[in-house]
Amino acid sequence: MMTTPTWFDSRIENALINHVSPDEEQGYFVYHLDALKAHLAKLQQQDVIKLWFAVKANPLSKVIQTLDSEGFDFDVASSGELSQVLAQGVDPARVLNTGPAKSKKQLAAFVKQGVETFVVESLNQLKWLNEVVQEIDSTFNKPKVLLRVQLQWQEGEKNPLGGNSLTPFGLSVAQWQSIHVNDYPAVELCGLHIFQWGNMLSNEKMFSLWSQMVAPLTDLAASIGMSLKVLDLGGGLGIDYLGDGKTLSWSQIIEDLAVIKAQAGVEELWLELGRFAVAECGYYVTEVVDRKINYDQEQLVLSAGINHLLRPAITEQPFPAHLLRDKAENLQCDKLAFDLHGPLCTSMDKLGQFDFPSDIDAGDRLVFGYCGAYGFTESMPFFLCHQTAAEYVFQNGELTEVRAALPASSYLA
Repeated sequence: MMTTPTWFDSRIENALINHVSPDEEQGYFVYHLDALKAHLAKLQQQDVIKLWFAVKANPLSKVIQTLDSEGFDFDVASSGELSQVLAQGVDPARVLNTGPAKSKKQLAAFVKQGVETFVVESLNQLKWLNEVVQEIDSTFNKPKVLLRVQLQWQEGEKNPLGGNSLTPFGLSVAQWQSIHVNDYPAVELCGLHIFQWGNMLSNEKMFSLWSQMVAPLTDLAASIGMSLKVLDLGGGLGIDYLGDGKTLSWSQIIEDLAVIKAQAGVEELWLELGRFAVAECGYYVTEVVDRKINYDQEQLVLSAGINHLLRPAITEQPFPAHLLRDKAENLQCDKLAFDLHGPLCTSMDKLGQFDFPSDIDAGDRLVFGYCGAYGFTESMPFFLCHQTAAEYVFQNGELTEVRAALPASSYLA
């Protein structure tokens, strides 16, 4: 018999099996909002850190609304993300503006819309924000500003957020030491931001990295006349996409961060969670359209591939996959290793290799896990003029369409 994987929430299974996709739906995402809400509530059962949601992970309205209901504030890195958050009724005072490409024009627009907290990543951004507040109106609250710092380690690996590689995120300690807090009277320089590691899966390694950050950051704050009230450690908490058994302990994270908070002597410690907040609530479903063998390798060609799920092509870490079938069906016990390919005319369109029952064939459907983060908005739906993915939510036992799949005619000019 085919067993259900641990990452798959069986409460959603019947809804996915019974769903009949319309012709324009090559694949669809679905987000289990009840599971998301329960997960977020557990993350909030602590008083050590303030939690922000990195909207880049999943900006869907229903997801933002669920995070809002559980007391998360919002980290936005673009004007579009800000508009989406504000459209859900979120107070702009609960928004943190991050991102390396903030122009003076964008900073002014954010201030005018009521955003009061900024991470600045360059000397220009700091100067521009100070000027914006002075030029607009003295009745605005003085924005809280965190300086983003980029540190270097003697040892380490390349990472999506840079790791120990040089990136455009923030500035070195030496660069920030060229300023003084008193030179920027229109803003409240109250904190430092450091975030260089993505999808971390070791509590020990994270604690080691965090510990190494404390001394250079507190020394920097003292050297520029800053009373260090806030330390923002970003995110980077990982998901075990490969099923290697490498999972993080949230209780250990909280214990470790309590130590870091005490060592840094700050009033507030912040984390900006993306995948760790929402990945596990999301799934993606698509259909097998062909099966063949090439040089003794079994291959399945899918209705959609990296045009809907780009992450495997850029990280070499596939989303876990499961054959979506009614348990009552007679399944063969033996399994074969299949390479999964999408419909794009590029060898990059590969979603990984998986073991599936040997009777899998065209018409079967696959469900991928951990797709609540970096799925719909990270992908490349326009290549080869395919349809965009649909998005659904699953709540109170009901599957509801939020965004319909759209044909190429909807975006081609």
